[in-house]
Amino acid sequence: MLIFVDHPLCHLWIKMICALQKVTRLRVVLAIFVICLASDSDTSRARSQEITSGGAEPIRVFIFAGQSNMVGSDSRVQDIVMFPPFLGIERPRSDVRFWYCIGRENKLRSGGWTSLQPVNQVVGPELTFARDVSSRVEAPIAIIKVAAGGTHLGGDWNPIQPTGFEMYPLMLEEVNNALVELDKQDLPWTLEGFIWHQGENDMFNQEYMDAYGENLTQFFECVRRDLKVNDLPFYIGELCTKTIWGMDLRPRMHAISVGQKAAVKSDAHATYIPTSHIGVEVGGGVGLHYHYGTLGQLQHGVNYADAYLASIDQQIDKRRELSDWPYDQDEAVQLIVMAGHRNMEGERAFVQELEGCPTNHYLQEDNPAIAYRYSLGGGAFQSDQWEPLGVVGRYQTFGPELSFAKTVQLQSNQAIAIAKFTHSGSQMIDWTPEGSIAVTRNLYPKWIDFIRSSIADLKARGHSVNLTAVIYHVGENDMSYAPFRRAAPEHLRALIQSTRSDLKMPDLQWIVSQQSPTSNENLDKIPVMEEVAKIAKTDRYLMLVNSLDLPPQPKQLVLNTGGIIALGEQLAKTYLQLLNP
Repeated sequence: MLIFVDHPLCHLWIKMICALQKVTRLRVVLAIFVICLASDSDTSRARSQEITSGGAEPIRVFIFAGQSNMVGSDSRVQDIVMFPPFLGIERPRSDVRFWYCIGRENKLRSGGWTSLQPVNQVVGPELTFARDVSSRVEAPIAIIKVAAGGTHLGGDWNPIQPTGFEMYPLMLEEVNNALVELDKQDLPWTLEGFIWHQGENDMFNQEYMDAYGENLTQFFECVRRDLKVNDLPFYIGELCTKTIWGMDLRPRMHAISVGQKAAVKSDAHATYIPTSHIGVEVGGGVGLHYHYGTLGQLQHGVNYADAYLASIDQQIDKRRELSDWPYDQDEAVQLIVMAGHRNMEGERAFVQELEGCPTNHYLQEDNPAIAYRYSLGGGAFQSDQWEPLGVVGRYQTFGPELSFAKTVQLQSNQAIAIAKFTHSGSQMIDWTPEGSIAVTRNLYPKWIDFIRSSIADLKARGHSVNLTAVIYHVGENDMSYAPFRRAAPEHLRALIQSTRSDLKMPDLQWIVSQQSPTSNENLDKIPVMEEVAKIAKTDRYLMLVNSLDLPPQPKQLVLNTGGIIALGEQLAKTYLQLLNP
């Protein structure tokens, strides 16, 4: 009996054997058996290290796979110019090898290794991933991408019994072909990571949805077995919950996220990557259903790069320290808590647009006179200490806190500290004590703990603390889906009342701002602004800011740099009225 090792070279040589005479054939088979056993006795990583013992740096190969949000659907290369931190990202990268097979029926193929670049004028997360990783790692990198929209882990990507478009065997074939090409060029390589974004389509099949965690665990095991890398790291991207599907399909999206997290938790070499806070395109009326669009894809890649760099201790140091504590010993500090969703987080306000601006360029400079603490994206980015007020957004973005603070400082000599708690991917129900069926999205416990810990830390430093106001910008995401829009005022009321009760501050002052909501024929029938105004009229400790005169905006809901600056100034004027009624 003859045994063949499952290796790409073996399959090639077996075809040659068939033409040989019987005796000669046996000798060749035995030789191949010995060679292949030796080559596969260790993992791919170990193999590459042996090859490079002479000092050559192996190519770090990353696999990108999944469905439409891995493809980059609903993104457009021509829109990159709108997002200053990513200008030029679409230019071909000859220093990064790229192999791809994208699509279902009509596949787009690279036909071999090529330079990293957008495919079909679409933006994928691999572009910013490569930029950020190559800026921190000296070794060359390469990306193999296999993705197709509308595919299931339970079917198309099933490693045991693939159905439909049979993506799993296709992925293995593409990866093996790509690696063989590197071998032919005598280029050493190592498989560094498997980046996976998928799960939306499994929501619509009850069997697939219920078994998603088990199927993902099986997927981990089979990929490592078939690629012969026992410790291959997996990076699993959270589904996009900021859009309509995060509301009308909330229970189903939650079920997939529970499965993802369970699989990652049980695997020592898997990492869960939060993505619900990243940018999402706002298209006609209600926006996209579940695709990120251009900005989201660009930030998507940053998230994956951050996770990989952290795993090899090459993460970007984001710490910003106060060189001197800004307040005198025993000085009373006025704490201001700023909270909200997309615009309070500052989704589309970019620091690059402050440069050269004669009136606002100073906002990009740290303000050491104000201590600043934050939790952004529902905890995706958070400070571990008080920092000088300044730009902290991982995507080089900022919120209204900068212009708010500058305006207040010009007219008040109060010692103020700012604590900011936001999640741009949340809906207002997530802020209520009751929350929703998607329990992992509930923010209220974190919200209360954040305020309490901010007060406690200032007191521990010897200060008396007055929580002067909570400034909250009404949730933008809710405005695009009728049931959530209709419920928004009561969710706001519940948040305010519960916060006062749990903090034991019945007269805690709130400043609530709201902008023009999404407008279309059906949604306009829900008078959300009027209902919020009714709440304000019955609450003596609530001041309402109707931000209807902001600079004209190119998109509904999300404010650009000028809009965020103006919003901060409006909030500051209301706060100053509170100090000087």
